[in-house]
Amino acid sequence: MMNEAQEDKINSIKEKVQRLIDIVNELERDFPGRHFTLDGHLVGSIGEVLAAYYYGIELYTASAVAHDGEVDGKKVQIKITQQDNIVIGHEPDYLVALYLKRNGDIYEIYNGPGKEPWETASKRDSHNNRHMLVNKLMELDKLVSDDARIRQQHSLEKMKKEYKNKKKNG
Repeated sequence: MMNEAQEDKINSIKEKVQRLIDIVNELERDFPGRHFTLDGHLVGSIGEVLAAYYYGIELYTASAVAHDGEVDGKKVQIKITQQDNIVIGHEPDYLVALYLKRNGDIYEIYNGPGKEPWETASKRDSHNNRHMLVNKLMELDKLVSDDARIRQQHSLEKMKKEYKNKKKNG
């Protein structure tokens, strides 16, 4: 269970992410045509600590293969994106996929068994990574029964298409 200090840290993530996003926006204004997206380890770690909070997941050591943590005996892969897709390198037992809006808001894209998203991935690259579209994951999420989900410890709103970050021109 999370103590008050830990909860304060979780609550401060949105504000800190917004500061990072403001810096990204400044860089993109200063260097037109360059994209300074928050991705890789930074966004991945943000997603993992948020998922630990929202779902009570006990996180493994960073960069563990296939799964990021465990809850109620279920091994969970955690993904977060600001884009139109997520990439997974191994079939997870369970998948929790989150969406990070440019204003720092977080939404649940998918929560359930990993088999269906893995098998229906839109494309595979040369390293056998599977690329899963956010819209497809949202559709698959509607088919997951409540008892097949990772139970939320704190309420998290479902992703809606209208919440997606708009692409910037130039």
